[in-house]
Amino acid sequence: MTYETLKIDQTGEVLTVTLNRPEALNSMNGQMIDELTNFFTDLHNDTTSKVVVLKGEGRAFSAGGDIKAMLANDGSFDIGDIMSKLEKLALAYYTLPKLTIAAVHGAAAGLGFSLVLASDFILAEKSAKLAMNFIGIALVPDGGGHFFLKERVGVPKAKQIIWEGKMMTGQQAHEATLVDQVVEDGHLQATLDHFTNQLTASPVQAMLESKKILHGIKTKELQQVLAGEAAAQTAMRSAADHLEGIDAFVNKRKPQFNQ
Repeated sequence: MTYETLKIDQTGEVLTVTLNRPEALNSMNGQMIDELTNFFTDLHNDTTSKVVVLKGEGRAFSAGGDIKAMLANDGSFDIGDIMSKLEKLALAYYTLPKLTIAAVHGAAAGLGFSLVLASDFILAEKSAKLAMNFIGIALVPDGGGHFFLKERVGVPKAKQIIWEGKMMTGQQAHEATLVDQVVEDGHLQATLDHFTNQLTASPVQAMLESKKILHGIKTKELQQVLAGEAAAQTAMRSAADHLEGIDAFVNKRKPQFNQ
């Protein structure tokens, strides 16, 4: 299958998925979400790969959801439809019977950060910029962001990270246990190659059985979180604070929230 927003490459048992909207810092529009969902769903039946690497083309991993699409006045942005698509994407990726790695350089923000956190392993360059920054436009994390963040750091710390919405470097994210391995700038691909070689030489099937057990008991909880995110995000999209946050973002000023 041909994809417009993804590049797919396979070397041996390692399959690399590259988010490919570099002109938009790989921000995730409806088409990219659809293509990722379809690809990961189909990948459940693949027998040629053991490891899946997720990365971004150009200067960033992913700047998050496509703000331009959110601002469209042509009726093309349907929050209910988008949230339904994100539920399918998060579940397809979380239940994928492969070892998944997010390789992060540049920005991984918002929805892009949720996708990173959903991975089994996270490698990031020291200068990478990671942020769960939905709060800046008065929204809540989506794409399972609440669940994946909580799984990494626990509920109290997850709330703090969500509410602060601050940008962390790769080094800071590693210190906060959000990143498994921090890499010197410019050495991400070499480190990734070494890491994938180690994984493919490991007893992968045994590792995947453990993943199946641990993720299996958590899948229902993820579904509940996704349903909660859909309801909250739909409500927040029409709230005055969100409209103020978007206007402030577009006009590069500090928002004045009232709710």
